[in-house]
Amino acid sequence: MNTQTNQLVSLLPASDGVVTLDVKRFFSTALPTILSANQPMLNKILGRIDEIKTKTGIDIRQFEYLAAGISAKKIGEKKYDLDPVIIARGQINAAALIAAGKLAANGKYREEKIGSKTIYVFAAKEIAQQNKQAVNPKRSSMVDKVIGKLSQELAVAAFDTNTIAFGALPLVRQTLEARTPINSELTGLLNKNEVSVVNFAAKLPAGMGAFLPLDNDELGKNIDSIRFVFGNVNVSGDNTSVHMTARTLQNAQAQGLFETLEGFQILGKIALSGSKSADKQVYARLIQNARFSVNANDVILNLQVPQQDIDVLIGVLK
Repeated sequence: MNTQTNQLVSLLPASDGVVTLDVKRFFSTALPTILSANQPMLNKILGRIDEIKTKTGIDIRQFEYLAAGISAKKIGEKKYDLDPVIIARGQINAAALIAAGKLAANGKYREEKIGSKTIYVFAAKEIAQQNKQAVNPKRSSMVDKVIGKLSQELAVAAFDTNTIAFGALPLVRQTLEARTPINSELTGLLNKNEVSVVNFAAKLPAGMGAFLPLDNDELGKNIDSIRFVFGNVNVSGDNTSVHMTARTLQNAQAQGLFETLEGFQILGKIALSGSKSADKQVYARLIQNARFSVNANDVILNLQVPQQDIDVLIGVLK
């Protein structure tokens, strides 16, 4: 991470996962490069952003950096509730941005004071339903899906003149109160690559193996042993790189996980060898190019994906 994203991460409350994004690089370089073989999809995404700007006055491309904290709460067997808080900074006027949101809400919000700062709590689900009528009918099913995933409330607050915090109300409260700082272990895992477009780190809940349809008890135990996952994604020239590390409790567990992944890699190569279809040839190269290594209790994946392979995969998407 760079200095800017470090500053934003330091403002986050205690979280189970953290993601940072270089917004400027994402929109100016990464997204156009990755979608270069599918201009209709790129134009559709940019069109939606322009639509949001027209309706609300908010242009998310004006943000330069953001940091997101995710809090996980178990609500049932194999079920977790994920609550986010996002801190974004850029060439914006935070007060004006919130004013635009209040205007779009048409009075459907309330205020809550935390010290000298004000949190604006919007009825996100109700506003989305209200604005659904203005959406292209072809997109209504997508809007329904989004509405279904919205929480009842969205909290927004100006942190300073060009920084806003928004997300779940309890986490925005904690952000402004600054009483529950982010785990230093997580922030340490984020600081692995200062030039990446995306950095991430998460502490996984126990029992992750139960979420996967695994017949192999040994593999399930190895997955259950993973306590942290961290890494980064970067786009540079004609290559997209993915670096990810899984940190287990014990060295032996990491070794077991490493050996299992290598076994799957061999099986994947066999299954896709000799395939004539372009997409399966790309999958075969992805498997071939994946580099696994183990260092103490860390299992590391390094993958370089050339743009020509991304073009094949992206080109068929609608």
